[in-house]
Amino acid sequence: MKKPLMCLCAGVMLFTLTGCTTDYVMTTKQGQTIVTQGKPQLDKETGMTSYTDQDGNKREINSNDVAELIEAN
Repeated sequence: MKKPLMCLCAGVMLFTLTGCTTDYVMTTKQGQTIVTQGKPQLDKETGMTSYTDQDGNKREINSNDVAELIEAN
């Protein structure tokens, strides 16, 4: 009886921690607004910024095109 209860508690904790990702809002120089899941990562070698969009897709944008990056509330 204890084992199923422990598995259920572990699953609930994992689900709760997954929902704690902070969203960011990126604004491009062209005026486009992009909401990301988690903080975008800059690759200094390629000059690209990698991010995950709201649909869970991995995307990249040229870092020179990013005008502003702010943490969403």
